[in-house]
Amino acid sequence: MDHDTTRRATAEFFGTFWLTFGGCGAAVLSAAFPELGIGFLGVAFAFGLTVLTMAYAVGHISGGHFNPAVTLGLWSAGRCANQHVLPYIIAQVMGAVVGAFVLYVIASGKTGWVPNGFASNGYGDLSPGKYGVAACLITELLLTFFFIFIIVGTTSKGAATGFAGIPIGFALVLIHLISIPVTNTSVNPARSTGPALFAGGEYVAQLWLFWLAPIVGAMAAGALARWLYEPADVVDTIVVEKGAAI
Repeated sequence: MDHDTTRRATAEFFGTFWLTFGGCGAAVLSAAFPELGIGFLGVAFAFGLTVLTMAYAVGHISGGHFNPAVTLGLWSAGRCANQHVLPYIIAQVMGAVVGAFVLYVIASGKTGWVPNGFASNGYGDLSPGKYGVAACLITELLLTFFFIFIIVGTTSKGAATGFAGIPIGFALVLIHLISIPVTNTSVNPARSTGPALFAGGEYVAQLWLFWLAPIVGAMAAGALARWLYEPADVVDTIVVEKGAAI
């Protein structure tokens, strides 16, 4: 990889690490802490805050995707160059796996701790609310669709310059408030992969849904956005713009 692509991939690695460690860490370490647990609301805000903070930290380097579905959705929208797609996805998955590993090391330091689901995603018996595969697939597809739609819209020409990270972060909060009971919320194949590797085989066996549905939803949103918003040359969507909005 050339120097620019390496810088971009490194930014994506750390952004996805922070999203997985911070969001899943809130779920594993804090959600059900006796008396002071943060619950669903706290976990939802934790995921949104990871994206918001890293969007401003490294969004101006890589675009702040932190999610293979976002990368493919933005590619579908004409907002991500071909040569960046594969390096971004590899870096995102690596960041999520390393983030989950560090979280596992910390969580297992408590006497008697067992991983259980380890903030993994699932359907059927592995769904927090025991929702079936069809309900989970529709939920993940639809929510990822709107997530990409919001990302493209808030970074399009005419949107408020420099503020895109805020609605994008809050969109992720809302997505989690809707879907934690259904799938434990993915909308991000990398975030799903990292924890599942430590949760066990049954969670790994269900990863197909949490790759398929977000990617289909994201690419559909990207295709629609490419038609809806003003056409432009292929550019990298920057969450925190340095100049005029894209």
